[in-house]
Amino acid sequence: MSTFAFIFARGGSKGLPGKNIRPLAGLPLLAHSIRLAQAMSCIDQVFVSTDDAAIVTVAREHGAQVIDRPAELATDTAPEWLAWRHAIMHVRGVLGMDFDTMLSLPSTSPLRSQTDVTACLDALHEEVDAVITVTPSARSPYFNMVKTDADGLARVVLGDVKFQRRQDVPAVYDITTVAYVTRPDFVLTHDGLFEGRVKAVVVPKERAVDIDDEFDFKVAQALLDA
Repeated sequence: MSTFAFIFARGGSKGLPGKNIRPLAGLPLLAHSIRLAQAMSCIDQVFVSTDDAAIVTVAREHGAQVIDRPAELATDTAPEWLAWRHAIMHVRGVLGMDFDTMLSLPSTSPLRSQTDVTACLDALHEEVDAVITVTPSARSPYFNMVKTDADGLARVVLGDVKFQRRQDVPAVYDITTVAYVTRPDFVLTHDGLFEGRVKAVVVPKERAVDIDDEFDFKVAQALLDA
């Protein structure tokens, strides 16, 4: 069974421009994902899909293979699912390589551990189409989240379900970008992960930081320096 790791890192980022190659703990952000994948014996190949020349340079400097992503798949509105499909078809059609398991390791989660990734790979089995990572949510729509109407009046988001104590509400989770695992044929024949049976692997908050803006970057830096 072969596992190929993919890092999808486009050049445009409005929340934190240039974040994929910004230095974090002495390495470009992108390099943290590349190095983790290279260190895992169960991962056979590491690819970076990008539209950006600077990211191409960093990826190759750190030993990853590069997939040139078309510009139309690297816009703010382009679904990353389509970039996944493009990468799979490139590896199969252009490189002539096939694989059993697709692992996506977004560069925005540099605090992930090999243990987290291994748990995700192990969770993919015959009855599961995809695996995602989640972390316990700080708030719950069942209890302490509200929405407002045109008059500014607040109502609990899920007001039809009544809970008097926070301890009684169902556990809810935030999806993280620590890892995504699926099979290439599932990506090519479906339009999203949740069209299949999706398994969730829980990752602690300290390893689930998702860098989207300057604040997230500072949090990741502080945790790495701790």
